[in-house]
Amino acid sequence: MSSTFGKLFRIHTYGESHGGGVGVVIDGCPPRIPLTPENIQRQLDRRRPGQSEIVTPRKEADLAEILSGLHDGLTLGTPISILVRNTDQRPSAYEEMAVKYRPSHADYTYDAKYGIRAPSGGGRASARETIGRVAAAAVARQVLDTLHPGIEILAWVSTIQHIHATVDAGNITSETIESNIVRTGDPSVSETMINHIKKIRSDGNSVGGVIECVIRNCPPGLGEPIFDKLEAELAAAMLSIPATKGFEIGSGFAGTLLTGKDHNDSFEMREGKIRTATNHSGGVQGGISNGEHIVFRVAFKPTATIISTQDTVTNEGVNTTLEGRGRHDACVLPRAVPIVEAMATLVIVDQLLRQRAISPLS
Repeated sequence: MSSTFGKLFRIHTYGESHGGGVGVVIDGCPPRIPLTPENIQRQLDRRRPGQSEIVTPRKEADLAEILSGLHDGLTLGTPISILVRNTDQRPSAYEEMAVKYRPSHADYTYDAKYGIRAPSGGGRASARETIGRVAAAAVARQVLDTLHPGIEILAWVSTIQHIHATVDAGNITSETIESNIVRTGDPSVSETMINHIKKIRSDGNSVGGVIECVIRNCPPGLGEPIFDKLEAELAAAMLSIPATKGFEIGSGFAGTLLTGKDHNDSFEMREGKIRTATNHSGGVQGGISNGEHIVFRVAFKPTATIISTQDTVTNEGVNTTLEGRGRHDACVLPRAVPIVEAMATLVIVDQLLRQRAISPLS
């Protein structure tokens, strides 16, 4: 099982949803980077369960323990280990699911691959695994701020099913995103989104949507021209997040409706720098950042576990039914916003370190 991400800034996550804890080991973090537990905790608090009325009621403080790699508030350049202990496990809620496969979950496929799985809370397939990613990205954020300050990475809920937000990626702020519990960048639709999630949950159902993300002030030159193209690494990072089903960058699929004349981003000089008049490319050309805003979108499916009766089979191949139990998000998007930001941060810091090994950035 691959639980490692990155080439120079490498992370290795571990743990199961209802085990003793979850966490991450970071290898390749440069030395003398300022880091405090508060840097990490601030981001973990944004993804923790029980934070609002529209997310899972599981009560976890998600307190980060830094076990290694830090001295007097500075990184040592050695592996950084971060642990978050699980404290509100309820494995009894999953006894039936130990023998019955949850539709559209990872139960059957884990059994098919490994012949064994941890059924409580989805085990390793649970989104609780992403705690390690968010913690690691908080460290990566400190690296970015130290080595190349000014890079901004912001994500927000763009759609909840049929409800669409209108957001200017060039001017959106974290304050606007965090001003509402659904974390949309358009507060005018936040109550509509919230009420829709509440209605779906009361029906014992779930709903999906789209998260949009912008990386601003990214220098030109990040990314490799063939297999490690910047958009390819961003896509791989995003599609590794639980419940994701789609990725597009720049004009995405809508670009197929344009002609080359309409889609091409013309170059121009602006304030002494080479810029583009439009940004259909989404800030990446030839797999390499061009200095414009990097804008991409990630599609999330409806939460697989729903509190409704569904047809399924047992692990012995007997047809049966299953009613979901446990504590789950009716919509994962509000808590997925910091996860999308985290994976984007990990990609950018890894690419930045790789580029610095080749030549200095302008």
